[in-house]
Amino acid sequence: MDMGKVNEKIREFEEIILKKEKKPYEGELFTGVDLGTASIVLCVVDEKGSLVSGAFERCGVVRDGIVVDFVGACEIVRRLKKQVEEILGVSLDKASGAIPPGVTEGSEKIVKNVLEGAGFTVTAIVDEPTAAAEVLKVTEGAVVDIGGGTTGISILKKGEVTSTYDEATGGHHMNLVIAGSYGVSYEAAEEMKRTKEKEEDIFRVVLPVIDKMAHIVKNFITGQDVEKVYLVGGGSALKGFERHFESSLGTPTVKPYNPMLVTPMGIALCALERRP
Repeated sequence: MDMGKVNEKIREFEEIILKKEKKPYEGELFTGVDLGTASIVLCVVDEKGSLVSGAFERCGVVRDGIVVDFVGACEIVRRLKKQVEEILGVSLDKASGAIPPGVTEGSEKIVKNVLEGAGFTVTAIVDEPTAAAEVLKVTEGAVVDIGGGTTGISILKKGEVTSTYDEATGGHHMNLVIAGSYGVSYEAAEEMKRTKEKEEDIFRVVLPVIDKMAHIVKNFITGQDVEKVYLVGGGSALKGFERHFESSLGTPTVKPYNPMLVTPMGIALCALERRP
């Protein structure tokens, strides 16, 4: 894995979203939709896997990896789909979604229904850490997706996912601790968590939650010959997160730039690779 090239791609996607622009593309388009706890991200790639466009909206329609507001989720995905279609000047037809590893078959069906409700033909539903591995080009190690609601883990050996695990501890739980510590609303806690000036203070406040996440990962990877851990997901965005994880796990740990955008990019690549 070349982390420099990975970060370059993430920065490109970030800029595409911020500027609401499109890149030149070839052939058919494929869409990845990441239904996150704190946000929904839509990523579009072409038939060569090149980034084309994308969109993002903060929301609260998912909790602990489960869609709790089906109608709201459909409306947001439909809105983001329309936004990108207007940028591209074409219709987006095929999409993939993702779920935390280890959730029920019912959760997979709900994600599929959300995408279909927004007007997509669903080509695949994959687990989130596996989608992230598509971007990171990881063939060995553990990909850990620290999402808004869950900590998901996929272990890879020779490019194949050998085992997965998921537990309900993520950014949502950090927000609850921040809100309780500072006596503010949940929404204000989320804003504080994203404020660079408060990052060090917030890190100390949520350290018990980070320790719990590290404990979840350590318990799962122990005895599975994992030589490196790769962190993705918006819940891991806090500065110093990867260093504390590495210290807690005793395993080399790396985190790409803006880890929140890795999984949606991977979901789009899965839409391409698993096309009918």
